[in-house]
Amino acid sequence: QVQLVESGGGLVQPGGSLRLSCAASGISVRVFPMGWYRQAPGKQRDLVATITAGGATNYADSVKGRFTISRDNAKNSVYLQMNSLQPEDTAVYYCNLNRVIWGQGTQVTVSS
Repeated sequence: QVQLVESGGGLVQPGGSLRLSCAASGISVRVFPMGWYRQAPGKQRDLVATITAGGATNYADSVKGRFTISRDNAKNSVYLQMNSLQPEDTAVYYCNLNRVIWGQGTQVTVSS
């Protein structure tokens, strides 16, 4: 059974940082593009960042310069380092494999 499990979400003050992790099981992520998406209440799920099998990255304009996506194929995992967080970053963050498989999501709340 293929499964993606996110972790690392939580409550953080504006300007703070969080690091999200996504651990895959039942499949090797090595050859697949991976991504992070987010969905705020009442809004659609939007792309945050993607990383190809070769390591090329792409970011939504709203997070460029603040977020960094990375992957560790040896750990079968992908990460999202989020810095300078703002209230508008509040959302459920989802890990995605090859635009097909989704994790259950992890809540990120940015509030003072």
